[in-house]
Amino acid sequence: MPDVIVVPDATDPNLALAAVVALRRRADRLEIAAVDEAVAQGWTWAAIAEALGVSRQAVHKRHARRVARTRTEGA
Repeated sequence: MPDVIVVPDATDPNLALAAVVALRRRADRLEIAAVDEAVAQGWTWAAIAEALGVSRQAVHKRHARRVARTRTEGA
């Protein structure tokens, strides 16, 4: 069962801003895992970029070095 994150409304800025930080961290971890899996399945950087709604250059810049390092370490 997936974790459920309760997102507070903005009437309590302390809780709301803490939720923003937690959501960004969770989204970053999910993006990394999904990109790694997409590359493992043979997706192109262009296809990954399209799925993320960013340019190929942006996704390559953010993930290519880590993916290459992961592949080298796993080999």
